[in-house]
Amino acid sequence: MELFFLGTGAGVPAKERNVSALVLHLLEERRTSWLFDCAEATQHQILHTNVKLSKLEKIFISHLHGDHIFGLPGLLSSRSFQGGQSELTVYGPKGIKDFIEVSLKISNTHIKYPLTITEIEPGIIFEDDTFLVEVKKVEHGIDSYGFRVVEKDLPGSLLVDKLKEIGVRPGPAYAKLKGGETVTLDDGRVIDGKNYVGSPKKGRVVAIIGDTRRCKAAYELASNADVLVHEATFSAEDGKQAYEFFHSTTKDAAEIAKASNAKKLIITHISSRYQGYECQRLLLEAQEIFEGTEIAEDFKSFTIDRRVV
Repeated sequence: MELFFLGTGAGVPAKERNVSALVLHLLEERRTSWLFDCAEATQHQILHTNVKLSKLEKIFISHLHGDHIFGLPGLLSSRSFQGGQSELTVYGPKGIKDFIEVSLKISNTHIKYPLTITEIEPGIIFEDDTFLVEVKKVEHGIDSYGFRVVEKDLPGSLLVDKLKEIGVRPGPAYAKLKGGETVTLDDGRVIDGKNYVGSPKKGRVVAIIGDTRRCKAAYELASNADVLVHEATFSAEDGKQAYEFFHSTTKDAAEIAKASNAKKLIITHISSRYQGYECQRLLLEAQEIFEGTEIAEDFKSFTIDRRVV
């Protein structure tokens, strides 16, 4: 599982930062990738990476401001032109369906793969055997949602070496033992599978919170997250302006991470007023409150390791 940032700026593109787009690579877990927000020039950013449009399975849109959606029609079109065939689902607030359908219709764009558009409300918007995605409405000038991606726990690995030590060789019994079943061997011995399976692998939790003021929903989404990605559009000293424009500061993001017991905080959605060394100042502001903070940059990746419990 890996987070890869395509755009980390706020409002308008800047030389150092394009506007919002973030890929969650799930190549080992699902052989797919998920995209969170799709600002102007997202597909141009992708040209400089190994991100493949054909691998995109889901796109999650936090809200309908232009710096989060203006790249979407072009990306959907390019995925079709480049031979994408697998189903793609776009999740977003009410209005996302009209935006996509009108854009494609007026431009006479024909999508050749199955495209599903789901307008979301607070709650669980996706769940299968491996992942769950929950959304909550956060506080912004228009309807805006934060996302909590939960990987379901995996059973521990079969302790093959331990089994070989007692003379149990690979065969049909291994599958039953890995499932925790009790197996009777040909020699009459009874083996309890629970004694030969390692510790379970705890599923990872990633919270991705876009444009918002500090709010209760942000704390809930971030609770015990392995990684919290949170906007920090403004510095701590610009808190009044952040509040007026329904945004967060470095201090807001760091205090949410600390209070929510997140393991790591990545601040993003940085205003273009902060350039060069000023971005380092933003990072230091957050680290004074929450040491495990990093700042996102375009084309920067973060690996999320699985924890054993």
